[in-house]
Amino acid sequence: MATLIAPINHSPVADAEALHKAVQGWGTDEKSVITILGHRNVYQRQQIRKSYHETYQEDLLKRLESELSGDFERAVYRWMLEPADRDAVLANVAIKDGNKGHHVIIEIVSVLSPEEVLALRRAYHNRYKHSLEEDVAAHTSGHLRQLLVGLVSSFRYGGDEINPKLAKTEADILHESIKEKKGNYEEAIRILTTRSKTQLLATFNRYRDDHGISITKKLLDNASDDFHKALHTAIRCINDHKKYYEKVLRGALKRVGTDEDGLTRVIVTRAEKDLKDIKELYYKRNSVHLEDAVAKEISGDYKKFILTLLGK
Repeated sequence: MATLIAPINHSPVADAEALHKAVQGWGTDEKSVITILGHRNVYQRQQIRKSYHETYQEDLLKRLESELSGDFERAVYRWMLEPADRDAVLANVAIKDGNKGHHVIIEIVSVLSPEEVLALRRAYHNRYKHSLEEDVAAHTSGHLRQLLVGLVSSFRYGGDEINPKLAKTEADILHESIKEKKGNYEEAIRILTTRSKTQLLATFNRYRDDHGISITKKLLDNASDDFHKALHTAIRCINDHKKYYEKVLRGALKRVGTDEDGLTRVIVTRAEKDLKDIKELYYKRNSVHLEDAVAKEISGDYKKFILTLLGK
């Protein structure tokens, strides 16, 4: 469930006028920006942007980018983008981050539906004038490159059919692939990048039943290099993306120096989807409400905006 509660009846023209007033003259009325944009769904935000451009012959997104700053500006900018365009921006930033960004690319393409991955790839083409696959390939090598390129170029079957015999066979292949780091990595990559998510869940469950340990825990024991860490992230995201996101938030808030990029990414991308469920998981895991943890670690207009998206 989403945390965003948008008004049913809203006027994009009135919102555009209010936002224009908020960014006019000396200083910006950040409160109005947060109050309006923090309570509008993706369709409404695009209508506001269109109305703003028609009325003032100016791109609202570029105006906000010039008026706001820091983590607040980045959060508002990403919130204003259409989902596929936002994912393209996040993927490009992650590619430029090198080893530190691999998990973000894997997270994005492993959680999205097949159609959403296609939309991401089109948005990436349009924005950067080259393909997501070629950029990922240019910044990686070896088995890691094979895994990441396979994930970003995959168009999985999206149905619910399961082949139990195949789940058994491929659970054994995955077991051999990660055992003592001497397995057939190409086969593991083939399975993770081509099978439907439903089939993979059956395979992961069969792995646990046959080997007495979850595949993610087994991989965690072996995850000392970038490739095994990438395998671990892909499986976690496919297996239970909400639990994965809870861990990202926990890590972002509990590390020395808050990881604002991780915090913004999860909240901005999930506020209209399942952030309420992720919040509940966070409370069960940490005995602290996510809003309270966020309020303690960040400040200013960035804090107000993030808390607004959290439904506070």
